[in-house]
Amino acid sequence: MPTAAPPNLDQLLKRTFGYGTFRPLQREIIAATLAGQDVFALLPTGGGKSLCFQLPALARPGLTVVVSPLIALMKDQVDALQASGVAATFLNSTLGADESRARLRGLHRGDYKLLYAAPERLMLEGWVENLQAWNVVSIAIDEAHCVSEWGHDFRPEYRQLAKLRTALPGVPFMALTATATGRVREDIITHLKLRAPATFVASFNRPNLTYRVIPKDQPLKQIIDFVRPREHESGIIYCASRAATERVAEALAGRGFLARAYHAGLTAEERNGNQENFLRDDTRIICATIAFGMGINKPNVRWIIHHDLPKNIEGYYQETGRAGRDGLPGDCLLLFSAGDIAKQTHFLDEITNEQEQQVARAQLRQIVHYAETSGCRRVELLEYFGEKFPLDNCGACDNCLEPRATYDGTVVAQKFLSCVYRIAQNSRFGVGMNHIIEVLTGADTDKIRRWGHDRLTTYGIGGELSRPQWSAVGRELMRLGFVTVAEGEYATLQLTEEGMALLRARTPLTLTKPMDLPKSKRVVRREGDIECDEILFERLRSLRKKLADERKVPAYIVFGDTTLRAMARSYPATPGAMEGIPGLGEKKRAEFGATFAAEIASYLKTNSRQSFN
Repeated sequence: MPTAAPPNLDQLLKRTFGYGTFRPLQREIIAATLAGQDVFALLPTGGGKSLCFQLPALARPGLTVVVSPLIALMKDQVDALQASGVAATFLNSTLGADESRARLRGLHRGDYKLLYAAPERLMLEGWVENLQAWNVVSIAIDEAHCVSEWGHDFRPEYRQLAKLRTALPGVPFMALTATATGRVREDIITHLKLRAPATFVASFNRPNLTYRVIPKDQPLKQIIDFVRPREHESGIIYCASRAATERVAEALAGRGFLARAYHAGLTAEERNGNQENFLRDDTRIICATIAFGMGINKPNVRWIIHHDLPKNIEGYYQETGRAGRDGLPGDCLLLFSAGDIAKQTHFLDEITNEQEQQVARAQLRQIVHYAETSGCRRVELLEYFGEKFPLDNCGACDNCLEPRATYDGTVVAQKFLSCVYRIAQNSRFGVGMNHIIEVLTGADTDKIRRWGHDRLTTYGIGGELSRPQWSAVGRELMRLGFVTVAEGEYATLQLTEEGMALLRARTPLTLTKPMDLPKSKRVVRREGDIECDEILFERLRSLRKKLADERKVPAYIVFGDTTLRAMARSYPATPGAMEGIPGLGEKKRAEFGATFAAEIASYLKTNSRQSFN
């Protein structure tokens, strides 16, 4: 459905949203949808997915329908659009009958450019007729991975959306997601019946995020040490269980931090209240199970802690991706212990479907590999999504900033590999990691005696290392490709061809020492950092909070941190001096410019300007 030549997109971007440049692929995606093409767009969290359908909606007559599975996210995006002067609305179960009818009347009159709705609402009786009457020119399907059973958040109602192709045959579809493996991408295109879509896949790299993994040791103390210098910043602590979220939140609140729990066991009222307080910066820290965050569009989350090991890399990437969505720096910390691996393995043992269990085991091995690797963590993350990071050192993960020590692991590797080989040769079957370590350390167990493994030449030859140390050696040999997990119901180990060659040739091998607790507090200038007058920034942040509370909206609906930091860097003391400040569109400058300029002018009466490189 090609349209007339659109207005200048750069002017529209600057006038409405206050940005002078597009993010990678945004312009190309917008051009494709304005040309009437179906579009598949995979942009990482914080990559600017929303603008890809919001700007085209303003550039042409008609209504853009945005399909979103999350009630909180709908309200959030509509609030932000309305604050920028865009005619947008949503329809969902939170609205009373009178309000719903008023919005429906507005849609029939053509008052709105964007309508947000859940997929099941679009399937209600009578809605096809509504959509046909409203001059729908585009359907944008956000969180499109929900259509795939192989995605991390499958929702069957998403499959029904393909019916709209018949009802609205000439209307282009746009499917957007932040994380999707190759298989999920294919599912999205197939199930939504996208027609020869223009496909855009951005880099998964989040250069403004720093990744760190440390051994879990007194986790509450570690969390407090991490949070204390950041207590004025927003952050999320992800925990594996509801009990852990409560325990951590209570401990932090007891020490004066603004922390609350969020999990499925709370009442809807408690959950919504805690989430709303977090959005409005009345609560700084949310301790949550992974149920939290999907509906959060809070751009100024500055840090993420994983109290427990995530189940898979995709979930970990999604959760860490909630930091730094405004492009400013974000810190991601994972507390890792071998005990977490054992806990997860125990849960996996209870999965009855063999294929599901195998997939879950493979995913667990991948996240353990990520946690224990001595290489660049960014390389590991991007590799999972099929992307190659071009550098050897990203400069923004613990292993690149402070490489771990290595040691001559030739002897321990020979002992481990020969133990795997002798057991397989003697018994004609493989065994798991725990049994190999028990043989190496000379344990006296029923299985060892029954299978005669106490008579092997490798029995008891590994007394110089503890069982956790042998586990670390075994997992590193797996990462290096010398040992692999055999296919089948049981996670048994076997030597690869490379492992056999290493065993026979006795080639020298360098291994990495296990992670140690961090010693230095090295400060690094991070990607996305905006140097500014920090005292002025705090004053502007307080002013923003006051204005947001008066309007009963989250603080970032007024301005994002990027906008405030730019102001605290260039000191615009009049509305006219605010030209070029990012995130300051025409409506926001008219509404807030004079107030913020007056605050800056007042500050400069008693404080001198700082200069920044």
